[in-house]
Amino acid sequence: MRKKHPALIKLGKRIRDLRKAKGFSQEDFAYEVGLDRTYMGSVERGERNIAAINLIRIAKTLKVDVGKLFPSIKTLVVD
Repeated sequence: MRKKHPALIKLGKRIRDLRKAKGFSQEDFAYEVGLDRTYMGSVERGERNIAAINLIRIAKTLKVDVGKLFPSIKTLVVD
């Protein structure tokens, strides 16, 4: 199994937290975004290096700017 990158884990957690705050179940959210629920689950667990177009779809569904999906740069470690 591939090791999850810490930045992707934080991104996925941020998306999950925003999704829950908006009252979406993972299944309903995936439907609204136009992605498969299993794909969204893997994004939220930090298992996917998500494409920019999918980040845009997620942000649009959450009604937030794309930048709001990302945790503070100060907390990220990128190698």
